[in-house]
Amino acid sequence: MNDKVHPSAKPAANGGAPAAANGEANPAFPANKAQLYNSSRPAYRPPPPPKRGHRRSCLCSCCLWSTIAILLILLLAAIAGAAIYVLYRPQRPSFAVNSIQLSRFNLTDNSITSSFNLSVTARNPNKKLTFFYDSIAVKFISGDLDIADGSFPGFTHGRRNVTTLKSVVSSSKNQIADGADTTQLKSSLKNRSLPLKIQLDTKVKVKIGGIKTKNLRIRVTCDGIKISIPNGKTATSATTSHVKCKVDPRIKIIKWTV
Repeated sequence: MNDKVHPSAKPAANGGAPAAANGEANPAFPANKAQLYNSSRPAYRPPPPPKRGHRRSCLCSCCLWSTIAILLILLLAAIAGAAIYVLYRPQRPSFAVNSIQLSRFNLTDNSITSSFNLSVTARNPNKKLTFFYDSIAVKFISGDLDIADGSFPGFTHGRRNVTTLKSVVSSSKNQIADGADTTQLKSSLKNRSLPLKIQLDTKVKVKIGGIKTKNLRIRVTCDGIKISIPNGKTATSATTSHVKCKVDPRIKIIKWTV
């Protein structure tokens, strides 16, 4: 009897997997939940880094335009200033001390008593500028101590005008601050010769054509004055022909005045 040999499996066509014996195909298993979830979820991609180059270019561009704007403003201001100078030739006002008389002076351990008569000349050398002065505060200083105070009234200083200002500058038992050094002042009293410095502080407006500026603070300092201390009731006078007065603007920047 011839035994027939049945192959357990037939090779699959096109190199596929062999078929199962007895005509049974390999069962197909369904995908689990993890496979289904991962198949529908998009792959994670990290966000791109910020474009620093673009931000830097924007900052550089802003700085460039700001610098150009500032330069243009400065250029326009310089042109306007040059035009005003050419048209009006502005000059500072000048001050000179005409006379100083001392009728009374007394120094104690804690106070000063004094009385001065002061005459000052103010000149406006400009042809097209007018000055408007507020009240002028007057201070006499000797040995870094304030020895007398007074004031001149405000006035209008016309073009090419000369104005004489007179006032009594005095102190009535002014208290000396604690710790103030009176050594130099006492030494001057022994020599019967008192060194003086005059300080004038005020605010002024300037009229240029039809334009009037805002208030500008100025300080006038007259130094190098000496006067004899009177022995009795006769007042003494100072020589003022050599005295020079300096006019300086006082510009306030935040909390500092220069």
